[in-house]
Amino acid sequence: MGSEPRTGSPGPRSRRRLVLLVAVGLVLIAGAAAYRYLLLSLPVGEGPAGPAVSREPFARPWTSRKVLLLGLGDSVTAGYGARKGYSYFDLLVANPPDEFADMRGLNLKAVMPGLSARNLAASGSTSPEHLDAIRKHLEVQPADVLGVVVMTSGGNDIIHNYGQTPPREGAMYGATLEQAKPWIANFERRLTEMLDLLATRFPGGCEVFLADIYDPTDGVGDASAAGLPRWPDATAVLGAYNQAIRRCSQSRSNVHLVSMHDAFLGHGIHCRELWRKNYRSEDPHYWYYANLEDPNERGYDAIRRLFLIEMAKVLPSAAGGRLTSGQP
Repeated sequence: MGSEPRTGSPGPRSRRRLVLLVAVGLVLIAGAAAYRYLLLSLPVGEGPAGPAVSREPFARPWTSRKVLLLGLGDSVTAGYGARKGYSYFDLLVANPPDEFADMRGLNLKAVMPGLSARNLAASGSTSPEHLDAIRKHLEVQPADVLGVVVMTSGGNDIIHNYGQTPPREGAMYGATLEQAKPWIANFERRLTEMLDLLATRFPGGCEVFLADIYDPTDGVGDASAAGLPRWPDATAVLGAYNQAIRRCSQSRSNVHLVSMHDAFLGHGIHCRELWRKNYRSEDPHYWYYANLEDPNERGYDAIRRLFLIEMAKVLPSAAGGRLTSGQP
């Protein structure tokens, strides 16, 4: 039989497909608008960010020894999103020309004149790569060198690959807590091995300042509000990772926890919402970069302050003993 000639008007199936394409397009447009609103239009604020740092510990030198400030970890320590000189690692070493008045002169070079700095952190890296960096790129230091190590590790293990691939170790976004438990246990063992290796690389002694992992959702756990796939167990997995970091810091006298997690609550995607438990009325601003996972420059200022506060508790008192004498 011959077929009916085509009239040019779409049939029911074609119309449904067209409607579906239009709907998908509208969803994508709405998602892009939401992303722009949430991440690119959030109030950043201006001026200093984070806690005040006491000047008293910086009034006199902490040690005359040679000191190596070593950066390890991911993009937070690498300084992704900050101008040169404005990452927390750079700010620890020296003040920039336009330093805030309350922070002028508060840096490690001012109290450790024998300081040198080396940053092995890499943007996008995960904890297995951090272990490899120590193994492959950190040689044994001379016995007269004190190590001061700053470290951020584990955040990329959790957030990669943003739900675009099935969850796995090192890229567990979307995993249930039960699924993630073996990976979390491996992370804790890996972190322990890193700390063991650091001890061998610094025979003259080292003090490790280890940061926990912040939460850009301000404890709400709704990364979907920022355009990422829904992840019901996100806060549980993050909490378990941070517990592992805290156990490692508590088990060693030379490892000191720097709590970025607590300090950054209220400065994420819900920073404007005054009804939230973690709302910060004194500074209701966004401390993250446009990619959601790294700090902006105000966030780096806050992190620098958190590290300096913890260092000022530890290093000046040690300077009266083995730091000055050069003995491990």
